[in-house]
Amino acid sequence: MKPTKRYCFACDLVNEPDLIKKYREYHEAGNVWPEVTESIKDAGILDMEIYLVENRLFMIMEVDESFSFERKQKIDKENAKVQEWEQLMWTFQQALPSARDGEKWIPTECIFKLSR
Repeated sequence: MKPTKRYCFACDLVNEPDLIKKYREYHEAGNVWPEVTESIKDAGILDMEIYLVENRLFMIMEVDESFSFERKQKIDKENAKVQEWEQLMWTFQQALPSARDGEKWIPTECIFKLSR
């Protein structure tokens, strides 16, 4: 299925080298819990990449036409392992200053695209 939309987000990690190292290890190939990757795919996310610079994370999601944030949230809420993963990741992550309570990944605004 061809992606219909791309979403980009930012989040910070706690700025401690040992925590950043451990977070990286959790995200190495094969280390993300299978229930988490399954949930991502089940929500209509075709591809997801996370980039790191210093303690700032950038996530890019390519989704199909079935994807909605509401559906993803529902799928995640109903999965105990995904909830456990999210709680674990909060030990490494910290919200951006503009985040609302409980919000960690903040949507970014595209301000330049070469093909426009």
